[in-house]
Amino acid sequence: MAGAILEAAHPHFTTLETNMTEQIYSALLAILIGVTAVVVYFWGSNWILDTLISRSKRDNKEVLREKIRPWLFAGPAIFFLTLYLVYPVFETLWLSFHNADSSAFVGFANYEWLFADSEFHQTLKNNLLWLIIVPTLSTVLGLAVAVLADRSKYGTFAKSIVFMPMAISFVGASVIWKFVYHYNGEGDIQIGILNAIVVAFGGEPQFWLSITTWNSVLLMLILVWIQTGFAMVILGAALRGVPEETLEAAIIDGASRRQLFFRITLPQIMPTVIVVWTTIAILVLKVFDIVLAMTNGQWETQVLANLMYDWMFRGAGDFGRGSAIAIIIMISVIPIMAWNIYRFRKDEAGR
Repeated sequence: MAGAILEAAHPHFTTLETNMTEQIYSALLAILIGVTAVVVYFWGSNWILDTLISRSKRDNKEVLREKIRPWLFAGPAIFFLTLYLVYPVFETLWLSFHNADSSAFVGFANYEWLFADSEFHQTLKNNLLWLIIVPTLSTVLGLAVAVLADRSKYGTFAKSIVFMPMAISFVGASVIWKFVYHYNGEGDIQIGILNAIVVAFGGEPQFWLSITTWNSVLLMLILVWIQTGFAMVILGAALRGVPEETLEAAIIDGASRRQLFFRITLPQIMPTVIVVWTTIAILVLKVFDIVLAMTNGQWETQVLANLMYDWMFRGAGDFGRGSAIAIIIMISVIPIMAWNIYRFRKDEAGR
């Protein structure tokens, strides 16, 4: 009876329930097939290798087996990385030298248009602001929380709260923050937290996301909110790695808390600070979801990834111009990645 009433009240309830059940079964089947395929591959490939090696007339069979075996594990990963990462890079580069439907070669015409386009200039400026503000603010706040939480008896609870946004998707976080910035219109009751606070103090509610320059900063705060937890965890681990003997010697010499942090602790964890900053910077250069969900690039909030998406997949679709923007994003990421690798190798060599 209750089921009949629920079905009558919600005509799509049964369909929705059926779809969810089918999706769950499909996911379980995919997991089962995937795990089975991996087990069969590694068992089968090792069996084939052992069989071939045993029939070989070489004297160094064990050495040969140990040389080949790692490639059985690394081979599939290298194949899929090549297929889904390396090949798309060259294909995108090739498309960037062609017209909208890739039917004619146009040389550097797409790049000439790109650097002459005023929207691209605005987008590049926005990305630069994101690159400066988000990694810096996330790293500073993460370091502050890591330092202060260790001095509090509620530090573990505080760290859990700060880290929690890391479990939320960018779109989910955007939906949450939309309610923070929400604007209902002049004279209406404001349900947005920011406008409610402004009204409570006698101010006028604002459509915050339409205020140029500031709206980009408001979007950046969402990513800062998410990434502060990441910075806190990594920097917290680095802080615990600072030798106690060094700190005790500085205290005996009369160093204040401020001197202890800025002259002893911070220089020792600086390599980790740089790694955290550059890791977040790489993420920032690829930011897409937040801008798409919050403003869709309106009111001068456009970023490179959204601009690429607009040109490549919206309207008529221009694969040439969209690919050119994608190449610019990739070129922007390469120096930061190279610096990260350089720092990592330098640290490894110094150990």
